[in-house]
Amino acid sequence: MSANNNNSQYNNSQAANNAVMAPQPQAPEVEKAVLGALMIDNEAIGSLNDVIRPDTFYYPHHGTIMEAILQLNEKGHPIDVWTVTEQLSRMGKLDEVGGPAYIVELSSRVASSANIKYHAGIIATKSLSRQLIEYSNKINNQGFDATVDPSALLAEADDLLFEIYRKNTPAEYKSFNDNVLETLHIISAASESPDGITGIASYKSLDETTHGWQKGDLVIIAGRPAMGKTTFALSVASKIAFENQIPVGFFSLEMNRIDLTKKLISNLCEVDYSNFQSGRVLTEEWDRIYGNGDILSKAQLFIDDTPGMNLMHIRNQAKRMVRENDVQILFVDYLQLVHHDGKRFSSREAEVSHISRALKQLARDLDIPIIAISQLNRGVENRAGLEGKRPQLSDLRESGAIEQDADMVIFVHRPEYYHIYVDDKGRSLVGMAEIIIAKHRKGATADILMKFKGEYSRFEE
Repeated sequence: MSANNNNSQYNNSQAANNAVMAPQPQAPEVEKAVLGALMIDNEAIGSLNDVIRPDTFYYPHHGTIMEAILQLNEKGHPIDVWTVTEQLSRMGKLDEVGGPAYIVELSSRVASSANIKYHAGIIATKSLSRQLIEYSNKINNQGFDATVDPSALLAEADDLLFEIYRKNTPAEYKSFNDNVLETLHIISAASESPDGITGIASYKSLDETTHGWQKGDLVIIAGRPAMGKTTFALSVASKIAFENQIPVGFFSLEMNRIDLTKKLISNLCEVDYSNFQSGRVLTEEWDRIYGNGDILSKAQLFIDDTPGMNLMHIRNQAKRMVRENDVQILFVDYLQLVHHDGKRFSSREAEVSHISRALKQLARDLDIPIIAISQLNRGVENRAGLEGKRPQLSDLRESGAIEQDADMVIFVHRPEYYHIYVDDKGRSLVGMAEIIIAKHRKGATADILMKFKGEYSRFEE
């Protein structure tokens, strides 16, 4: 046993010596790309948010150039080849970094700053690796020093490791004073809305309870097959894109973009959807389509129907939609068809739970509402009576964390489908749908009765 321990200690020592001799983690070409991008796009530096500092760079002359850029930014001066060159000259370090020619060379290496945040992350990761190597080497050397008290070394190791963490991880918490000021600003802005709508408006009857679709929220629209989940989502998207002229993104894992577009045209122009399928569109329907041509052509509704799309695809394309097209709300149809490639889960429920959490995080990261459609399990079918057929939160299929992650859960329920034609208040349910807000983290729940016009792929108040 003693021999094994000695061999283990020897091997660890050899590994440490080999690590010292190996090249330090670095990415010189990426460092050049980031500095060049900062000099061709004055707005780019705002996206870095303490990701990198001058000492994050491996090469000292690159760190010096970054320092000059930061000084210009702090003074509110433009950042380009000439201003950076002049700032370095004032600092007395222009020749030290390679002179004006090197600054020009950096800016000529890149054509765009589109990937600067990703590239900055690479630089930061390499820097963190170097710091950890330096930390481990220092602790390793002192560990072999018989004059060093192990207890004191343990305390020093803890302090050094925390300092690395503090230096490389921005503080995520805010003081209460900062929170109060930000909260009062939000409340003040909301009070200026005359109709109480602080999010994205759609149906008035819904907005009265939800105050609009709120930024950062994950909303689940759920129902059994044939209830009209997708139709309801498209009706909401139609109001937002066509009536409010707000850019909308729609990820469709079930229907292709042509069929979705047919439904949207049917919704807006009151064209019987079956006529599109049969090719027998009536003359008056063509007139309504052409009459709405201007609205259709100007609508900013972006559909992604990539077959078999996974979570990473949705995340990347969503970010692109927001950045390039100012999309302000996203729809995912539907949740159970999304997969997470590259990671194994103990069950499908665990995978769906992971996806729902990821969509919630994406909504927060992009600061926009995400509306995801979800299936319900068969529990509804096994219950009898008017109330029995009403969906419940426990009916969410492969629910796991869906109910927990969602800020709002809305059920689409058509009692007529189950041969229930009158509600408990004596109101006719023929051609009607109940929009049930079953969970609302930021407000009240509600039951809203709407007209369901399946032939037009629409819901009406």
